[in-house]
Amino acid sequence: PLPLPLPLPLPLPLPLPLPLPLPYSCDLVASDPVSDRPRGTRLSGNARIPTAAPTVSTRLARISLAATEHRVFNAEFMGRRIVDLRDVRADGWFDRLGEGAPRFRDLCEVVGEKVVAFAIIAGVRITAVAVERRHLDASLVSFTLGEGAEEHQLPLGELRHRLGASLSASEDFPSSLADDPTPEDLQRYLGYRYLLLAPLFGIGLRELHVHDDGPSKVLVDLGGAADLVAITELRELIRDRVRAESRGPRPTTPPFSIDLDLIPQAHAANESRKFERTVELLGGWPGPLSVLLRTAEGQSLTPEVRAALARALGLLGTAHAELSNPDWAEEVLRLAIQWGQEAGGTVTADLFRRLGEAQIRRGRHGPAIGLLQRSLGLGGERRVVLPLLARAFVARERFLAAALCAEEARALGAKDAELDTLFTTATRSLGEPWSRFRAAVPAPKVVPTVAPEKVSKGAARG
Repeated sequence: PLPLPLPLPLPLPLPLPLPLPLPYSCDLVASDPVSDRPRGTRLSGNARIPTAAPTVSTRLARISLAATEHRVFNAEFMGRRIVDLRDVRADGWFDRLGEGAPRFRDLCEVVGEKVVAFAIIAGVRITAVAVERRHLDASLVSFTLGEGAEEHQLPLGELRHRLGASLSASEDFPSSLADDPTPEDLQRYLGYRYLLLAPLFGIGLRELHVHDDGPSKVLVDLGGAADLVAITELRELIRDRVRAESRGPRPTTPPFSIDLDLIPQAHAANESRKFERTVELLGGWPGPLSVLLRTAEGQSLTPEVRAALARALGLLGTAHAELSNPDWAEEVLRLAIQWGQEAGGTVTADLFRRLGEAQIRRGRHGPAIGLLQRSLGLGGERRVVLPLLARAFVARERFLAAALCAEEARALGAKDAELDTLFTTATRSLGEPWSRFRAAVPAPKVVPTVAPEKVSKGAARG
């Protein structure tokens, strides 16, 4: 297989908007079906996108790094330093690249924004695309590697796969960071590719926490929830997202229509644990809803309709998680949160709870804690959220928080088979200090909650 290069050492932060337009200057033209062309036939000239100017990746590599100061906070307590990442993060770099270049947007619509972004990061210069409308993954993409002049061709689906394999490959990083790091030091320490990939998946990098006696961590913004994540865990999270994108979009069934009457059916299917039925009902929604979200028509929908769509995507995300499709579950749930932001309240709280539970299933307890705390802050049902929080806290060995969550959940009447085990594990790990703490500070009285369906049944009998 044709190897793709590792990411170029692009200078950051990028001065945005870039001073030069992108070199795409003519229309994409649909080619004859690939199957109709004789083997070995070259693409016709009218199917090419001329790119006489330097490649995007070359331009990025030539942009000089402005001499900007970054802040390093010395936290003497607990032996750690906190480094502000504002001078090296690249938020919005891809959107700014396309400003004023309409053919760039045309290319993104044909091959996909993520494919174009991955190509830029990997140093792949797309020179022509023969568009196969009946099967886009069969579209033939012509490209060069880095500064080389030799042209290669691959079907779009294969190129996407190889770009994902290249960007998700492991690499070596510096094991330590200078006391007063320069932006270049931070770029090498975090990884050039990860600084550019993170914004593509909505991951905001805020601060680097360097510990003297433990792994470094990064304060990240994940779907509106901030949390400290180990740097190795962050890189693996980004690599997982790249691998998921490299598999390509899931097909939808045209024509698409939104039938809100399917939502109660999907809810009933989830309640009966018939998750395949939920996927059958709603599996074609995420792609069109992702597009609709960014249109004027989507923005004009009433809050009630947006909340209903968010609930539907939440049901679908949970079904994917239960069916061991974690990448799809996370993607769908993050889309659900975007639809539910305007609704807020319990709708959004339930979505953050579902996303946090999906993260626990993947063993990502750090991000799960932030998401579940966000759910509680939005008014999520404590009887449901607290057992999940207790599980995540125990996994991160934060036993005091775990004990308090499990204790309150039991008092609220939560039904979780592992709750007693979690409480016992946490209190045993705390030992005598927990006993002294509860002797001095009795547990607050909590009124157990009753499931709404039980209240209605009781009222009916009365």
